[in-house]
Amino acid sequence: MTADSEIEINEAFQRSQKGHNNKAKLVASLKSRYNKLEDKTLFHEEFVHYLKYAMIVYKREPSVENVIEFVAKFATSFQSPPKMDEEEEEEEEEEEDEEAEDDHPFLSFIFNFLLESHKANSHAVRFRVCQLINKLLGSMAENAQIDDDLFDRIHQAMLVRVTDKFPNVRIQAALAMTRLQQPKEPDCPTINAYMLILENDSNAEVRRAVLSCIAMSPRTLPKVLKRTRDIKENVRKLAYQVLAEKVHIKALSIAQRVSLLQQGLRDSSEAVKEVVRSRLLPAWLQRLDGDVVELLHRLDVENCAQTALDTLKAIFANTPTDELLQNRLQLDNRRLIPVDLLSCENVLYWRSLCEFIKSKGDEGDEMLEQVLPDAATYADYLYGYLKAVPVLSEEQRADFNQLELVMTKEFVSQQLIYLTGCLDTNEEGGRKRVLAVLQEMLALPQTPSSLVSLLTEKLLNLIPDDHRRTQTVAEIISDVREPIMEDTQPVNENESRRQQVQLAEVKVRILEAKQSLEDCITAQEFSQAAELKDSITELENHRNQIIQDIAESSQPADKEIRTEKNDPETLLRCLTMCAELLKQMNIKTRMGPTMSALMSSLILPSIANAHPAVRNMAVVCLGTCTLHSKELANTHMVLLLQIAQLDEVKIRISALRAVIDLLLLFGFQLLSDRPASQTAPPSHSPDRQEEEALSAEEKGDAPEDTAQSILMMLSEFLDSEVSDLRTETAEGLAKLMYTGRISSAKMLSRLVLLWYNPVTEDDTRLRHCLGVFFQLYARENRAHQEVVEESFLPTIRTLMNAPATSPLAEVDISNVVELLVELTRPSALIKPSTNTEVCVHNYLAVRVCGEMLKDPTAPEVRLYAKTLSNLELSTDGTIRRDLLTLLQQITQVVKDRICLRAVEKMIDQLVDSKEQAELLNASALQPLDVNADETATEDPSKSAKRPKRGQRKGSTAKGGRKPSRRAESSEESDGENVPESVPVARPSRRAKVAALEKTKLDLSALINQEANMSS
Repeated sequence: MTADSEIEINEAFQRSQKGHNNKAKLVASLKSRYNKLEDKTLFHEEFVHYLKYAMIVYKREPSVENVIEFVAKFATSFQSPPKMDEEEEEEEEEEEDEEAEDDHPFLSFIFNFLLESHKANSHAVRFRVCQLINKLLGSMAENAQIDDDLFDRIHQAMLVRVTDKFPNVRIQAALAMTRLQQPKEPDCPTINAYMLILENDSNAEVRRAVLSCIAMSPRTLPKVLKRTRDIKENVRKLAYQVLAEKVHIKALSIAQRVSLLQQGLRDSSEAVKEVVRSRLLPAWLQRLDGDVVELLHRLDVENCAQTALDTLKAIFANTPTDELLQNRLQLDNRRLIPVDLLSCENVLYWRSLCEFIKSKGDEGDEMLEQVLPDAATYADYLYGYLKAVPVLSEEQRADFNQLELVMTKEFVSQQLIYLTGCLDTNEEGGRKRVLAVLQEMLALPQTPSSLVSLLTEKLLNLIPDDHRRTQTVAEIISDVREPIMEDTQPVNENESRRQQVQLAEVKVRILEAKQSLEDCITAQEFSQAAELKDSITELENHRNQIIQDIAESSQPADKEIRTEKNDPETLLRCLTMCAELLKQMNIKTRMGPTMSALMSSLILPSIANAHPAVRNMAVVCLGTCTLHSKELANTHMVLLLQIAQLDEVKIRISALRAVIDLLLLFGFQLLSDRPASQTAPPSHSPDRQEEEALSAEEKGDAPEDTAQSILMMLSEFLDSEVSDLRTETAEGLAKLMYTGRISSAKMLSRLVLLWYNPVTEDDTRLRHCLGVFFQLYARENRAHQEVVEESFLPTIRTLMNAPATSPLAEVDISNVVELLVELTRPSALIKPSTNTEVCVHNYLAVRVCGEMLKDPTAPEVRLYAKTLSNLELSTDGTIRRDLLTLLQQITQVVKDRICLRAVEKMIDQLVDSKEQAELLNASALQPLDVNADETATEDPSKSAKRPKRGQRKGSTAKGGRKPSRRAESSEESDGENVPESVPVARPSRRAKVAALEKTKLDLSALINQEANMSS
């Protein structure tokens, strides 16, 4: 053996630090030296001695990482090579005797050393221990075996380390347990620990590490699926990657597949969307042999059509253009799917393909001609299919199979109607044919009600002019509601019998007269014969008249008359068409005579209809009509308000939306033009003085009673037990406040409390709406931040005074404080205010100081002190001197040390050392004036010369922008002292992130679970 073949331990460690060295040669050289030694103890001790130098380094230095990699390779090089299956079978009987020899002494020594060190005080050592165990286990062969006792020791140690307070330690411990999982065991400790980490660990990288190594099983799959909704983008991205690689599409339920695609393709992160498009969907298609229609069969396309369309769009975007046309389904020579082959999946695929090709613009026109016929041919095809949709009777609707068949046909019809938007309607003949088919289908009574809205929308899209649209829809409504009927009068049998008798008498008289005539001619009495001949002529004329009368009476007369239909189904169809027309009309289009006629003959009478669906659609039409005419809005505002309070929930919500839209469009001044004969709807709770004050404060120029009633009604709806009504009200108030129609600190406080209220935890739409609103509202302008600042104390007082039985008692007040402080931060404004204005946080500080002086011994004083330390305060202006005075008063009355430190820290920020000494001396020489305290406590903002509330709210109802404090501060400033924002000593956490996490995850149950486990 040459000298190069054997190296010293220290030299091996030095050379292993360099990445360009061949570690396999180093391992072979050091192993050769080790094998020649009889006493291995010294080698073990020296090896560990040099290893410790690397283990105390926490930073991921490349040289240290190279050493760790070398140690892992050297230790695992002593492991026995993997045995073949035949050899294992031959040696099964000898396994027990050789168990002691399976683990090499050096490998066992390294494991023992690491397991003894995992409880070290140094987090660097704990990190390197877990990292080495991870690399040692990972470097072993797939079928490697270790002693059961060693397995248990490693397992127990890593279970402890996955709860380490350092995230990097937890990551390496989780990775080290990868090969210790036993997915088939129902109570595997490793998998239990993994699932607990996925649910509870606050560090995103730890959750990612567990996701990358957790074994898939029916127990772990729901936890991995839940991580697709993780708050961190990287965790969601990895969760989709793991599902694409490890989970077969058949292992997921239909609901899980739809949920994954729905959330993934609509994720806020583009990286997550890309993973779904480029990894998850191709993996699913690969397992289905690339059959896209088969993938649609695995989804619920009837109930989740939009998700299926998003999925198809993502697939088409990653498919070459030439392959798109190769998968043209079962199109015949007319470029149509035969009617007997139409299904929900292939018609949705056809629609999505056509829409995707049309979205390419001029490039896709030629391709579109290959998958879609001309407009006239398609119109006839659509007409034939729609007419074949059966109409079920009440007895047939009880049969689920027949009902399901009709629902399927309606879904297919819906997709075929959507396809009309892809047709080339530039050619006059084709467009006219499509228009005629759509109009005829709307007029047919057997057309399903579910298709009326869509048919109307596609019809109106083909008519560009609003006047023609109105005329067309009005004609269809007239044909539907007043169809032409044939009025058939029954034959009068008595009259017919009388006419027959009369005819018989005339015939007899004619016969008698003819006989007399012959006798007169025979007797040559020619004068009498002439008279008889004249009478016979008269009798024959009479006979002919009677015969004609009999013929006319035997054929009943058919008359065309119009009969008005007022059944609920007909009214609902007509109102649906009217609502779609109003939705498509330009908002600036005035109400013409045709629409006025529809209003008086259809919409208003339907408001009082007994059928709820008819009333709801009538309210929708009425609300939309009023948006086109201020006069109509004045006339029907009170009616909408009454409906919003008295009808069924769904109709109340429709009326509430109409009221909100009117206030958004016209403002509260709309109420000032209301006819004097109308009165406001009665209030539900006249004893609510606070809300009355709020209403009176914000009514502006509007009549006091109506404005007050509207705001009180909205305030009561916020307390409603009906979640949909509560959510709609909150969303409406958010819109009114954001657009400046309402400016109310009390109403904003109500919305903040509603957002944090545990009762609304399951109302995702409400939480999302308010969460977005608070950020946009506060960042819009300074005036909005003033409203947020004004709502600070009312919100905190409400939470402080909440009884123990109230859900608000569970709210984390410090979290609410952090949110309000973040929303009022000057740096959060989209357009920062001019430097002549005093910072909003200064006024908030004055309010908080006044609250602390009210009761210096109250428990919330510490919370207020913490709030003060998180504010961005300007150091110039009169407000600073007033604030310093208040802070000095606080230092004399507050005894809590933590509060005092926070207050003194604020004083240091606001003044320099010389000014602070003078201020301290002045406060020491002059005793504290109790009356001054009371004055500051009662209204601390007066000393700051804040603008009066009335000055800021005077034009609220008119929707104008509120005057800011710029005028007040400009009077006090000479233009040279520009207030500057001082960086806070300890920046606060991002309250918005914390608040969102609070809404998504309730930790109380998990904390209780951990407490039970620990006990």
